[in-house]
Amino acid sequence: MSEQLDMSPEELERAGARAFEWIADYLARPEAHPVLSRVRPGELKEALPRSAPREGEPIEAILDDFERLIVPGITHWNHPGFLAYFAITGSGPGILGELLSAALNINAMLWQTSPAATELEEVALDWLRQMIGLEQGFKGVIVDTASLGTVCSIAAARHALSELAIQDRGLAGRSDVPRLLLYTSEQAHSSVEKAAIVLGIGSENVRKLPTDDDFRMSVPALETAIERDRAAGGRPFCVVATVGTTSTSSIDPVPQIAGVCEREGLWLHVDAAYAGSAAIVPEYRHVLDGCDSANSIIVNPHKWLFTPIDCSALYVRDADQFTDAFSLVPEYLHTGVDGDVTNYMDWGIALGRRFRALKLWMVLRYFGSAGIARHIARHIELAQRFAGWVDDDREFERLAPAPLSLVCFRARPTQLVQAAKRSGRTEDELESALDRFNETLLGRVNESGTIYISRTRLRGRFTLRLAVGNLRTTEKHVAGAWQLLQAEVARLLDNGAAAWLSNDEQGISI
Repeated sequence: MSEQLDMSPEELERAGARAFEWIADYLARPEAHPVLSRVRPGELKEALPRSAPREGEPIEAILDDFERLIVPGITHWNHPGFLAYFAITGSGPGILGELLSAALNINAMLWQTSPAATELEEVALDWLRQMIGLEQGFKGVIVDTASLGTVCSIAAARHALSELAIQDRGLAGRSDVPRLLLYTSEQAHSSVEKAAIVLGIGSENVRKLPTDDDFRMSVPALETAIERDRAAGGRPFCVVATVGTTSTSSIDPVPQIAGVCEREGLWLHVDAAYAGSAAIVPEYRHVLDGCDSANSIIVNPHKWLFTPIDCSALYVRDADQFTDAFSLVPEYLHTGVDGDVTNYMDWGIALGRRFRALKLWMVLRYFGSAGIARHIARHIELAQRFAGWVDDDREFERLAPAPLSLVCFRARPTQLVQAAKRSGRTEDELESALDRFNETLLGRVNESGTIYISRTRLRGRFTLRLAVGNLRTTEKHVAGAWQLLQAEVARLLDNGAAAWLSNDEQGISI
């Protein structure tokens, strides 16, 4: 009797029915689990065997262990109380798209290796281009994350320095290559600096420019830095602007930055991973003002377009210039239609490519542009309402503008401030106490299991971040978060404020 090669259709159907029943229940009751996992470090590893089984195990036992062991170790990004980072929502149509893509299991590297995958990617990305208001000349490619898109864009910017022949001759050991300079703001995502490290530019050659009172890149500082670097013999070549920074959701003045780049002959890449989706809402189309002048721009459907991670849309103004930086075709990858079609292997580093376009296409069709706009507008409205509550409460303060669906704030209890004044503490000592208080507050609310918020540091101050973006988050959840924060502040002051003015570490931090 021959060994069974795979699950039988009947076994797959039974297991699939159980899995889909679990998924449907999970999505129907997203608050059934604590949003932040409560397992201790190493707990799952200790519960699993040290080596794989010699003989296969029943799928029922595997699914049992998924529920018993894996789910408790999950931080639930699909939970409506997940307010920590820019949300990723696994919507129904997106999940179905992932399932069908996994079943097809194609490699979308060439048009010929699955024509539908390539052409659907072109169509879905063009739909999205129209939805966010980019001009027609932009062409797109789906990459896994904005971080890879940033690497590819900066690589293309470097390749555009054709006189240096870096693609052929590289950078190592060359005395004829000037110092290459990359410009971004101090609020930019860490992937910009990582890209510089990966591409041999070096973190020392990333100019992290200061920001204005609204945490936006300073254009005068950009102009001054470029002038100074040119005078020192350097070669400025690229600027990375951000539409929706990670810490504050600030929007850099892209039109002015684009003017500088055009005048100076620099590549402009715009990281709109989070906030680019807001342009689908007519009232927020302005967030992408100036981006038609960019050389490249990235938007993440897996952040605010209800598409399961990973799915990032990278658009370029000149597709031929961009692909020239990456195209390398060995004989075994030539086909008879190469000149007539798009081969997405030429659009970046990876040869192997998942069929990500399927889930994006299904999401865009299921919700429609108007439906997506309504959801995004609702998220912004909820965040603005939360920001208003912070502004109206004398025990809290907002630490940054809230242009979209992220609110940066902290507790500033009057009892603590007054105790500091009475005891003659300095402003630095008060700020240190407020940092300890808010770090403990963060740990307490996250420990509740009902919400999960995150942290950053702005102008040296410990800052709490609440980001609305999950498809299932409603006013009930945002109001619940606010009530929990207020209640925990009161509890932390039960024993008076004086203890917080000591240097002793207090509470917990998550």
